[in-house]
Amino acid sequence: MITFGLLGCGRVAKRHAELLSGGAIAGARLGAVCDDRPERAAQFSAKHGAKAYHALDEMLRDATLDAVAVLTPSGMHAQHGIAVARAGKHVVVEKPMALRLQDADALIRACDAAGVKLFVVKQNRFNVPIVKLREALEAGRFGKLVLGTVRVRWCREQAYYDADGWRGTWALDGGVLMNQASHHVDMLEWMMGDVESVHARGITALVDIEAEDTAVATLKFANGALGIVEATTATRPRDLEGSISILGEKGSVEIAGFAMNEIRTWQFVDPRPEDAEVMARFSVNPPSVYGFGHHAYYEHVVDCLENGRAGLVDGLEGRKSVELVSAMYESMESGSEVALRFNPGRGKLGVAP
Repeated sequence: MITFGLLGCGRVAKRHAELLSGGAIAGARLGAVCDDRPERAAQFSAKHGAKAYHALDEMLRDATLDAVAVLTPSGMHAQHGIAVARAGKHVVVEKPMALRLQDADALIRACDAAGVKLFVVKQNRFNVPIVKLREALEAGRFGKLVLGTVRVRWCREQAYYDADGWRGTWALDGGVLMNQASHHVDMLEWMMGDVESVHARGITALVDIEAEDTAVATLKFANGALGIVEATTATRPRDLEGSISILGEKGSVEIAGFAMNEIRTWQFVDPRPEDAEVMARFSVNPPSVYGFGHHAYYEHVVDCLENGRAGLVDGLEGRKSVELVSAMYESMESGSEVALRFNPGRGKLGVAP
């Protein structure tokens, strides 16, 4: 039995706690929760039957914990993950793993030095439609890749940002690209391959925050294909979609829904008998923006810890989307195309004003 602790009892922690405390994940249990707001820790403790802590160092002295999920504000992920690793516990960190590349690298080094595993939460990779898309890609069904696009059209009104002072700030969060769209950016790069260069623009359209609530970016991939990222939290009056489209010389697939969970288009030049079943079974929209992937994600983490397997999204894999989004912010500041790999110079992410 792998015993997990949760660091941070905010919005996303509810999903983690429900899975770990409800017996939904075989081989996993929730042992402790920690939040610097005692009332939130107490509420989680009472609801999920886990010990409550108010300071990270106190929880890290709990010898019953095997792993800790870092669910604090994004700008604190790296420092908290490093502390967890140095305590000898495996690290599960929500996206993004860090706001700055140097912090992501420091977290990777800390986990390597401590001999613990690092898992970056990219739960949408486990959505069944995404798994089917990846299988088709690896089977060569698309042929030459031409264009990949992702769209995040979500609604986050001022009340969402006002609920926690760190939201929308450069030092602790970033804007729609680093927060809401980081899953989609990761997915696009995972499907289309390494990015050669990016050009991005962003605006703050409808809310009062430091970072952007709307952005677009064009990408050039190393294989010659092109990509588009469209992301906004200024959709009104409610969430519209979170989608990915992959177009190739031999096929086209579009997965939409709120969380890349609903197959809208599945067509290939060379059809296969199983294609009809794929459309029939997986053209279903999930009930929330979190989709269903967290369940499969935690099953994967437990399997890796119990059997010594490598994680699908380890530190090096999780770093890729941090670098790509950082390049987008660099482009937004400079007004120019930015080539990967680069050293950030103008971006504001992770830097206090």
